[in-house]
Amino acid sequence: MNALNQKPPAKRSAGLLLHPTSLPGPYGIGDLGPSAYAWVDALVAARQTWWQILPLGPTGYGDSPYQCFSAFGGNRYLISPELLVRDGLIKEDDLAGVSFPAGHVDFGAVIPFKTALLTRSWENFLSGAAASLRSPFEAFCVQEARWLNDFALFLALKDSHGGANWQDWPRELTLRQPEALRDARRQLSRAVGLHQFSQFLFFRQWKELKHYANSRGVYLIGDVPIFVASDSVDVWGNPELFLLDEERRPTFVAGVPPDYFSATGQRWGNPLYSWDVLKKTRYAWWIARLRAMLAQVDIVRLDHFRGFEAYWEIPAEKPTAEVGRWVPVPGADFLTTVRDAFGGLPLIAEDLGLITPEVDALRNQLHLPGMRILHFAFYGDPDDRFLPHNYERNTVVYSGTHDNDTTIGWYATLQEHERRFLHRYLPHGSGDIAWDLIRLAWSSIADRALAPLQDVMSLGSEARMNMPGRESGNWSWRYTENMLTQPLLDRLADITEVYSR
Repeated sequence: MNALNQKPPAKRSAGLLLHPTSLPGPYGIGDLGPSAYAWVDALVAARQTWWQILPLGPTGYGDSPYQCFSAFGGNRYLISPELLVRDGLIKEDDLAGVSFPAGHVDFGAVIPFKTALLTRSWENFLSGAAASLRSPFEAFCVQEARWLNDFALFLALKDSHGGANWQDWPRELTLRQPEALRDARRQLSRAVGLHQFSQFLFFRQWKELKHYANSRGVYLIGDVPIFVASDSVDVWGNPELFLLDEERRPTFVAGVPPDYFSATGQRWGNPLYSWDVLKKTRYAWWIARLRAMLAQVDIVRLDHFRGFEAYWEIPAEKPTAEVGRWVPVPGADFLTTVRDAFGGLPLIAEDLGLITPEVDALRNQLHLPGMRILHFAFYGDPDDRFLPHNYERNTVVYSGTHDNDTTIGWYATLQEHERRFLHRYLPHGSGDIAWDLIRLAWSSIADRALAPLQDVMSLGSEARMNMPGRESGNWSWRYTENMLTQPLLDRLADITEVYSR
């Protein structure tokens, strides 16, 4: 349930996909300040109901929101400097003279800048600044202690060990020996406090923004990756929930087997869950994770839904995903338990990739909406499930997602037979393929239709958010204020009205 106790619409609606890092602003990365509120206003002007985001967790290696240090924490780099000034934690002079590129995130420059601002905010707070926040901060630390205490200690230890993976820390810390943890918490108390305070600021700012969005009729679609990063507090703090050896290193890792797109498959490297242990706890960790997420958003997209029916188990010592096996998961029991805990399933199943009849049966059993991507539709088969005439209503259709090229970039790479079939399917195109696919999605029978903002702006491959398999250079695209024009918003509002979304 959202902050205003209103249920978001379940039927025939539309929205846009944009991660907060892509918002405009002067401080090097999109954040939760004024530009986020202006973005909500733009969604309202365009008659959009949904704002879909990527995971909000604290990013680690490669700056990927899908490889976070915590499944519960927030990304401190999204904290707005302007709101820190508003709250009396820093001065406007602290922001003078900064200069960052406008069209992309330079993470190498942004991270030390934001870290310094948050450190200064913490020091000022300890010196008596923003006294009105003291009681809310203390209450936050009590309310979120279940995950916050370990998380703050984890990051403080990580900082004190030069950013090293926790599996490479001294053995007494890797194995969480109680005396070693007590000593570390005492010695690093100031750093632990900084990380607790940063989380307080993130969630304070996010809660305000979500309340504003909901009050204007805009609802949030969040994203929960099925797996967690190996170098995370989740694995360090809950080793019994994962398939690890005596030294707390993964025995098996996640991925997908070889297919048409990759002869060696994809070896993601995430540790795998011990589903037997999770089941014995009635999935307490997962339910806590989803409860935390549903306090931040209104609906959750479950990434890699097929992994809740069976996952591809790769021996950790294997360098590729060719050697492995499918291992069944008690998915129906898990999702039924989740449904009972929440009184429903406010979820979207990301059912892309190798989808078997068993995966479809699990999704249908729980009445979860699946995803359809128009970029996958035009190989020439009229029975393809991604073509709109084959949809069911309980579906979320996208022109593309954060993992796809933009529609303009995608179109440029189509083979001739694919392009020919596309134009047979859309014989009366507008001359702008991005808007043709938006119109096709919006006109479909799918209950929800979404598009990345890049497609609304008809941008090419230079605006791509992520290229799966590329280790660096992803997640950095940003738009600038002058790119989101009133004519674009009016055009989107018009087709949203025409197709009753």
